[in-house]
Amino acid sequence: EGRWTLPRLGALLLGLMGTLVSGTESDFQHHRYEELVRALFAVQSECPYITRIYSIGRSVEGRHLYVLEFSDNPGIHEALEPEFKYVGNMHGNEVVGRELLIKFSQFLCEEYRAGNERIMRLIHDTRIHILPSMNPDGYEVAARQGPEFNGYLVGRGNSREIDLNRNFPDLNALMYYYEKTNGRNHHLPLPDNWEQQVEPETLAVIKWMQNYNFILSANLHGGAVVANYPFDKSRDPRIRGRTTYAATPDDKIFKKLARTYSYAHSWMHKGWNCGDFFDEGITNGASWYSLSKGMQDFNYLYTNCFEITLELSCDKFPPASSLPREWLGNREALVSYLEQVHHGIKGMVYDENNNPIANAEISVAGISHDVTSGVDGDYFRLLLPGTYTVTASAPGHVPSTSTVTVGPAEAIQLYFYLKTAPKQNLNVKHHHGKKNISSTKVPLNLGPR
Repeated sequence: EGRWTLPRLGALLLGLMGTLVSGTESDFQHHRYEELVRALFAVQSECPYITRIYSIGRSVEGRHLYVLEFSDNPGIHEALEPEFKYVGNMHGNEVVGRELLIKFSQFLCEEYRAGNERIMRLIHDTRIHILPSMNPDGYEVAARQGPEFNGYLVGRGNSREIDLNRNFPDLNALMYYYEKTNGRNHHLPLPDNWEQQVEPETLAVIKWMQNYNFILSANLHGGAVVANYPFDKSRDPRIRGRTTYAATPDDKIFKKLARTYSYAHSWMHKGWNCGDFFDEGITNGASWYSLSKGMQDFNYLYTNCFEITLELSCDKFPPASSLPREWLGNREALVSYLEQVHHGIKGMVYDENNNPIANAEISVAGISHDVTSGVDGDYFRLLLPGTYTVTASAPGHVPSTSTVTVGPAEAIQLYFYLKTAPKQNLNVKHHHGKKNISSTKVPLNLGPR
């Protein structure tokens, strides 16, 4: 082709600059609930063929928890196309994530229309879900106080003043018990009556996780500048004044995910921020401080989703004038992190008649955390480059094992065809374990997370 036409040159420049959507600083403002809704619907009307807006439920005060989806086929899960989510404003007074996700939505729409190849590829190959505010009621409480007077806790919880990041079922206690007894290592059972024990916002998000096979996620907070990865809850009853690192079986990949955001961010990786030092701008959650019933650990223990918690600003509710700098500091990191959903292995699990098998278990030798195939029989397993032995198994079928080498680029496709097991082998082993393990009461910790 060779010739640089004006539109192509324009598209390239847009890609390099990352257009600031109708780029003036006056466009950056704090969005109250009605303004947030207007902004999301404006994006949807500007990019109708690649977006969809849906509500996952309502807050205590009846505000919708709106999600904006980006996809070349909105509303449809395409086999082998991973699902990704960003969640903002879980703590109502931590507002930078909310504003960044509104801006990021506008950015994706504008860049797609401008022909930015990187953004077009992302939207064609990924189903992206953006929830700018998980806690719209708390936000309104904080916003009434405004940036100048906002206290550390005003508007943090929902309208019943419940901290949503201490409100998910505690699966860590069960996981740590299973580690000692060789029990399940994934998709742990929820306690009985769990729906009565959580807030409406938490319930909506858990049902959302049940309805979509999310693979990668980040949850945006404020009050520090660091990429925090699981586990958030310490394995040991805490010794006063001492924190202990709580690694997941996927510790190496979680460190890589956290580093991806930190190094793509303009200043997070430098380590010194808000009077704290975090080497490379990343931290294990429990090693910072132990936290029970958080959303990040719940993702890993209940679903196929790997989630990290991004602390994005020292000031939880900064003035609107600081938002352009925050956008420029985070823009590349938001895109780079999203691209990580395309690493590792993915494929289909079929039976011998080429019917897809849902809920097949995919296990990787040496990593005691399995993932499962989705309703269409497709699975995704985030992995670092290396050679792995991978087994697919499903009740009533003979397990199948393959060796695969993962490179640093796109996910390697690995398909499994499972034969029906001979009749006498149908007694598939089930892990049993007590559902409810009482966890020791931890003093309420009110750090940024």
